Amino acid sequence: MHVSHGKRLNGARKVLGTALAVTALLGAAISAAGPAAADGKAAPKAPAAPAADCSAAYKIEQTLDGGTTWRMCWHYNTYSGLILDKVSYQPKGEAKPIPVLTSARLAQVHVPYDDGEAEFDDVTGTDFGMALQKLKTSECPGGTIKTVKVPDRGDVSGLCVTTRARGHAYRLNNDGSTGGSGKVYTGQGRDLLVYTVNKASWYEYITEWRFSSDGTISSNVGATGSLSPFDFDGGDDRGWPIGKGDQAKAESHSHNVFWRMNFGLDGSPKAKVEQYDSKVTPPTGGGSPTTKTTRTPVTKELAGDRKDMRWWRVVSTAGKNKDGHPRSYEIVPGASQKHAGRPFTKRDVFFTQYKKCEQYASNNPSCGNGVPTSVDKWVDGQTLNHPITWVNIGFHHIARDEDQQPMPVHWQGFSMAPRDVTAMSPLTPGDLAGQNGRPPNVG
Repeated sequence: MHVSHGKRLNGARKVLGTALAVTALLGAAISAAGPAAADGKAAPKAPAAPAADCSAAYKIEQTLDGGTTWRMCWHYNTYSGLILDKVSYQPKGEAKPIPVLTSARLAQVHVPYDDGEAEFDDVTGTDFGMALQKLKTSECPGGTIKTVKVPDRGDVSGLCVTTRARGHAYRLNNDGSTGGSGKVYTGQGRDLLVYTVNKASWYEYITEWRFSSDGTISSNVGATGSLSPFDFDGGDDRGWPIGKGDQAKAESHSHNVFWRMNFGLDGSPKAKVEQYDSKVTPPTGGGSPTTKTTRTPVTKELAGDRKDMRWWRVVSTAGKNKDGHPRSYEIVPGASQKHAGRPFTKRDVFFTQYKKCEQYASNNPSCGNGVPTSVDKWVDGQTLNHPITWVNIGFHHIARDEDQQPMPVHWQGFSMAPRDVTAMSPLTPGDLAGQNGRPPNVG
């Protein structure tokens, strides 16, 4: 957790000066890597790879179930920590990799306390990137721990690349009946998992990226570590009794986590953004409810709010799948408790026109010259043709006895789901590959 008020600012956060001393490295690749990941199991043979666009030290490549191969580069940053670059997806049946993301990063962890006396930006306001934690072999089961060069600290074995089982990838009993006695198609999936652990005062943040064989990308931040021993003065309306009796109340606070994605679908930074809303109308007679879905092109910068049956997608302008449909990725936010205290935390997603210096959702250090320092103020009506996607997922942390000691991990995150990236599921069994479109035996 965090040191509170003056103690936190003047004690545990003294290392901030060290982090700021190396800001010249912002955005640069300042790390070294180890060999490619392995999960200890035989993987399907990878498709032929294109010429490497980063050195072997900074490259991650993994073939998963069904023959899907993910490739990406990485570098390390003294603010964000891990940054992924040039992420591509090559499912079975595609002759070459499909570029998806130009870059993806953690863009802020904003932590306001309920008493209004403390508020922190843990990514750009602390030693987050500098405080990369060394991982034990047991923390990266079946994988490889890569070495990261951290300024003033040297080599840190702090980047895990491994695979992890996720359970069912699909299942189909193909006889068309309820009981089911036909052929059963089923598969178990594994994800490529890439993560680091960074320390910010009492908290330790696990920043993970998952890449699935069906093309889904997920990112989650898990908070663990300790409750701050200096934050046990919360009142009845802003704290929770921890330990014996009702004397020490751990101060409640929020974690507002932001991510920044620069899509590069089909190798082009130019993309379209679309918003979809569905409206359900109750029946007026004896019929059934009806639902109508509308598409709204997002042509200008947008600060968006989640609503029931609302979603957004980023659409390629440079490529289509084999059915002739434009490739896209849908933004799928996870559970969130939106914080109303700041304009940038009041919104769930932002789509801004690309500007190189706009890298962090709040307390952004890079632009200068009077440019606003938070993402909400960058939404000023510019036309979107190179959109940057920002996702905000909030969590209001009201502590409990079980949060000590150490604190069990609490997660918050989102996914990016492929929508029409391939003409069929990349996991479709071979003898079902002809069932694209209207199912057989349907009039």
